[in-house]
Amino acid sequence: MMNQFPEDSVNLTDTIAEFNTIQAERNYQQAQDTLRRILVELDLTQRERFGLESEIAELSDMLRKLDRAVFQVAAFGMVGRGKSSLLNALIGQTVFEAGVLHGVTKERQQVVWEVDNWQDEFDLDKDTPATLQEAIEFIDTPGIDEVDGNKRQLLAYDIARQVDLILFIIAGDITELELQTLSQLRTAGKPMLLVFNKVDLFPDRDKLAIYAKIRDERVREILSPSEIMLVAAAPQVVRAEPRADGSMGVSYHPGTPQIAELKWRIVEILQREGKSLAALNAMLAADRIQKQVIDRKMDSRDEAANDIIWQSVMTKAIAVAINPIIAADLIGGAAIDIAMIIRLSKFYGISMTRSGALKLLQSIAMGMGGITISESIAKLGLSGIKGLMGIFAPATGGITIAPYTAIALTQAGIAGVSTYAIGQVTKTYLANGASWGEDSPKSVIARILATIDEHSIVDRIKQELGFRL
Repeated sequence: MMNQFPEDSVNLTDTIAEFNTIQAERNYQQAQDTLRRILVELDLTQRERFGLESEIAELSDMLRKLDRAVFQVAAFGMVGRGKSSLLNALIGQTVFEAGVLHGVTKERQQVVWEVDNWQDEFDLDKDTPATLQEAIEFIDTPGIDEVDGNKRQLLAYDIARQVDLILFIIAGDITELELQTLSQLRTAGKPMLLVFNKVDLFPDRDKLAIYAKIRDERVREILSPSEIMLVAAAPQVVRAEPRADGSMGVSYHPGTPQIAELKWRIVEILQREGKSLAALNAMLAADRIQKQVIDRKMDSRDEAANDIIWQSVMTKAIAVAINPIIAADLIGGAAIDIAMIIRLSKFYGISMTRSGALKLLQSIAMGMGGITISESIAKLGLSGIKGLMGIFAPATGGITIAPYTAIALTQAGIAGVSTYAIGQVTKTYLANGASWGEDSPKSVIARILATIDEHSIVDRIKQELGFRL
């Protein structure tokens, strides 16, 4: 009986591993299906699509990445830390151009490399491909000290949010800039390995002292000891060689890269979390981009609604400016406001009759109070003066036209402000599903009125009317 426990433990471990593999496959498939559906159902007008081209392209790239089963690994670091040399050593061939003087890598570079090349080296189980991506895309980035502060932060953010694993390369004790960038990259929430490269250049005692300082002081709050790797991507072997004069000299030759532990750590992450990480990244990207699409739709809809409101503002302003009859001003102005409310309701997909629009206008007018009263006074007072000036203009040879126009523009501006305010309140009401929400109508209206700059609106109305009249 006692011998069964170890066997049962092994079986349980295998069962959990198999379950995790199946779950990772399901998550991966779900991520693919979700991205395809989003791209197919991406219903954007040309106006809404403008400015989202890179985000939409990112979704397409994410889907292609999932379809090709690619695991992305990005290398970050300052100039001369050996990023390109490290990636070349991992791949086993010179693919990325390496150099020290001012850095050779000026922009992002990437190379897709088949994982099969590591299968035999690490005796990986080829019968369980679900746990291992088919290819790794290694990404080389410019030296972080060669990029301006804002651009550096954007570069780190853009790449880190897309990749599955981050390699941060240092070549000695970590600097303040490196520590700052490392902290920024950590916020991406991706697996990260801090790679202490060029350890072959340090005596063992110094190497271990630097490693201990980095581990225990520099990055203790950011990384665990298991996330710090020591490597020599391009070690130089010193050989003694005889010179022509018979004396002995030294020569330097490329040595064997010391990266086995790092390579195995990458494979371990890839095999254990590859599918899940890729699926998670895709879902995070999809969620982020969907929010941007929704925000863009809302902004675009808001702009279109404001266009409707401004058209109504100018229609009312023109009608008031050219009409000397008080009753016609009041009746016509109300008709324009009702027509605007009906147009806005159709735009927001909410059915509203003319009587419903009139009730909403009355409710808004009661809540607005001050504006509607001042508008009525202005109409009653200025319309009388405007009417008299209009009547006597022919008798005076047009002398009264100038003051008539000034009064007309002022009255039109006041009328236009009221329509603008009514439109903004209506837009808020409709955007909230034809509801005032938890606040009372007066509270909502007061909050909106507080954001309206009457003087700028009147100035804009007068300017447009000046061109039209």
